[in-house]
Amino acid sequence: MSAARQPSPTVRDESGVTPEPVRKARAPRARKAAPPHGVRPAPALGAEERARLLEGHHHDPHAVLGARAHRGGVAFRVLRPYAKAVTVLGKGLRAELFDDGDGLFSGLLPLSGVPEYRLLVTYDSDEIEVHDPYRFLPALGELDLHLIGEGRHEELWTALGSEPMEHQGVAGTRFTVWAPNARGVRVTGDFSYWDSVAYPMRSLGSTGVWELFLPGVGEGTMYKYDITRPDGSHTVRADPMARYAEVPPANASVVTASHHTWQDAQWMATRGVRPPHQAPLSVYELHLASWRPGLSYRQLAEQLPAYVKELGFTHVELMPVAEHPFGGSWGYQVTGFFAPTSRMGTPDDFRFLVDALHRAGIGVIVDWVPAHFPRDEWALAEFDGRPLYEHHDPQRAAHPDWGTLEFDYGRKEVRNFLVANAVYWCQEFHVDGLRVDAVASMLYLDYSRSEGEWTPNEHGGRENLDAVALLQEMNATVYRRCPGVMTIAEESTAWEGVTRPTDAGGLGFGLKWNMGWMHDTLRYVSKEPVHRKYHHHDMTFAMVYAYSENYVLPISHDEVVHGKRSLVSKMPGDWWQQRAAHRAYLGFMWAHPGKQLLFMGQEFAQGSEWSETYGPDWWVLDESYPAAGDHRGVRTLVRDLNRAYTAAPALWERDTVPEGFAWVEADAADDNVFAFLRFAQDGSQLLAVSNFSPVVRHGYRLGVPEEVPLWREVLNTDEQRYGGSGVRHLQPLRPDAVPAQGRPASLRLTLPPMATVWFRP
Repeated sequence: MSAARQPSPTVRDESGVTPEPVRKARAPRARKAAPPHGVRPAPALGAEERARLLEGHHHDPHAVLGARAHRGGVAFRVLRPYAKAVTVLGKGLRAELFDDGDGLFSGLLPLSGVPEYRLLVTYDSDEIEVHDPYRFLPALGELDLHLIGEGRHEELWTALGSEPMEHQGVAGTRFTVWAPNARGVRVTGDFSYWDSVAYPMRSLGSTGVWELFLPGVGEGTMYKYDITRPDGSHTVRADPMARYAEVPPANASVVTASHHTWQDAQWMATRGVRPPHQAPLSVYELHLASWRPGLSYRQLAEQLPAYVKELGFTHVELMPVAEHPFGGSWGYQVTGFFAPTSRMGTPDDFRFLVDALHRAGIGVIVDWVPAHFPRDEWALAEFDGRPLYEHHDPQRAAHPDWGTLEFDYGRKEVRNFLVANAVYWCQEFHVDGLRVDAVASMLYLDYSRSEGEWTPNEHGGRENLDAVALLQEMNATVYRRCPGVMTIAEESTAWEGVTRPTDAGGLGFGLKWNMGWMHDTLRYVSKEPVHRKYHHHDMTFAMVYAYSENYVLPISHDEVVHGKRSLVSKMPGDWWQQRAAHRAYLGFMWAHPGKQLLFMGQEFAQGSEWSETYGPDWWVLDESYPAAGDHRGVRTLVRDLNRAYTAAPALWERDTVPEGFAWVEADAADDNVFAFLRFAQDGSQLLAVSNFSPVVRHGYRLGVPEEVPLWREVLNTDEQRYGGSGVRHLQPLRPDAVPAQGRPASLRLTLPPMATVWFRP
C-alpha cells in the first residue's frame, strides 16, 4: 500500500469515479481525555475556518494543518478522514493526537521547535506510517510563478501538472494547477480512494496557481482535482497539464515521468540542414489507431517505419495523438493536450515509435489542434466554474460547426498554455513538424457565423487579432526553440502571408496546405474525359498563385470519408480507367510545384472510404484476392514516384520560386494534356507530361529547350507493372529542330492513355 493510502467506506460508481461523501461541518466533538506523553489540547479551529477546510474552499490549508511553533510548545493538526487515531513520531517522540471529529486530529506538544516527524495513522484494520504533506514548503519556485504570471513560461509543463520529484529529501509528487476563479482546490485520486477531503491545496497568490506536494505518491498514480467553484459547488476535473491519462472512456490523469533514452541524435543534428520548402518532402498521412487496428505504439514501431521507408516517403503525418475521449473524432477534439493517447501505450511508448521512425530516416509531423476543445464536464470547459480556457463572450466561445469551445487567445495564460504545448511536442517527443488544424476557423471572427452573430474587432474588421497574435507567437517560439522543426497551416482561405515570417507581418508558418489546388484538381479528374476540356483551368489555375505561399499539396483523410469516396473511386469509367486516372493524377501531383501528402490506403488505391473502426483495406493486397495485382501495382508506382522525386532536385529545390517552373503546354483542353518543365538550382530539368484522356496520342509534339541533346523516360504511370497498357519510350528521344509552343526545338512523343510521363536529360 502507498504510504499515503487509507481505507474508505465509499464505493466507486460504474464510471470508476467515487462520488464524494456528503459532508457537513459540525460542531467539534468533546475532546477525549488527554493521551499520555504530555500532549495537551491545541488551540481550537474557529467554526468558519473549520468549515472552509472541510468543505474545500480554504486558500491556505498549510496555515491550519501541519506543525508550527506555538506558545507552550508545537501545535500539530492533521486531516485524515476515516482514521481512528493519529500519532506523531519523531526521534524520541511518540505522541497520539486528540480526535477533534470530522477527520481532524490535533495536539500541543511541549517541544522547543518543530521536529522532523512522521505520522502513524490508524484505521479499523490497518496502520500506516506517512510523511505529513503539510510540513513541506512550496515545491514551485518564484521564477516559475513569475513566468506563469507573465504568460511567458515556455516550458509550462515543467511547472504545472503532476511532477514526481524529491522535495526536502522526500520522494513524492508535486501537484500544481491553474484555477484562478476557484474558492478552493483539492487533489484526489487512488492514493485516497478518491475521497477528496484529505488533501486541500494551497493558493500561490495572484497567479491563480494551486500547489500541494504529496510524499509517497509516485508514477502510475491516478488523480483529479476537486475544484470549489465561485458559487460553492464542486466539480471534479482531469488535469489540463496531465502528461498521461487513463484509457478512454475513463478519464483520470496519471502521474508519469519519462525514462526513454533517445537514439536519434544523428537525425536531430541534421534534420534542419536544408529548409523544408527547399527539400524533398513527401508525406504519408495516417491515423495511428487504425493504420493497423489493435497495434500498440511499440508494435507500430516494428512495422510502420519499414513500410514507410519501403514506399520512399520522407515523413509521416500523424492525425492528432493528443488524448481525446471519442475515437470517432479522430483526435481532433482534444481533452489532454499534453498527453499522447493511452489507447496504444504510455508516453514513453510513443517516444519509442518516434525514435524508431527517426532511426529509419523518416520525419514525424503531428497534427496539433489549438482551434477548439470539447465541452466534456470533466475537462477544460468552465474549468474552475467560469470561462477560463474558452472566451468569456458566449458568441466568441461557441464554435458554430463542431459544438465545441474556442480558446480565449487574448488571455495571456491561455496563450501561454497553447504556445508551451506546441513546444512540448517538439521538445519532449522530438517531432519534426506541427500541422496546425483549422487555422481558418481561428483567423476570422465571422467564421461560419451569420450577421449579428459576431462582433467586429477594434478596427471594425472580421480578423481575430488575438488568434493572429497567438499563431505568430507560437511559430516564432517553436522556430526559435526547436531547430529543424516545421509548422504547417491547414488554412483554406486566401489569408495573406500565412508563410511569411512574423517579423515581416506574416503568421510565420513554414508551409501551408493548398486546399484550392486539392479541390480544383479533384473536380477535374472526377469528370468524364469527354467533359474535362470544360474544366481544363482547374488543373492550371494553381500556378496563378503558386508562389504566394510555401505549399503542400494534400490528398488527406478529409477527402476520403463522409461520402466523398476514396481517391480511386472518384475517377469515372471502368476499373481500368479508374486506376489509370488515379496513377496519372499521382504522377501529376508529384511533379507539380509543392510538397506531397497522401492519406493511408490511397497508396494502393483502396476502393472503399476510410473508417477509423476498420482502417485501410489491407486485404486487397493479399495474393488470394483476384485483384491484388492491381492494387500492388499502384503501391509500386507510389514507391517509384517517391524514389524518382527524391532523386530529382528539379522537383523540390525551387518549389516556391517562379524560376523553378515553366509551362510547355497549358492550353490543350481538347486533348486533356498538360506539360511543364521543372528546374533545379543548377539548371537541371525534368519534363512532366500528363494525358488525361483514355486514348493513345501518337506524334504529339511538345517544345523543349534546344540545349538538351537527349531526353529519357524516367517514370511512366502506364507501365504494365503498375497495371497500365505499357505504352513507353524505351529509347532516349532526340529533339527535332521544329518549333513548338514558342520553343525552337521539340519532341515528338507517344502519349500513353490516362497517364503521366516524366523525362530527364
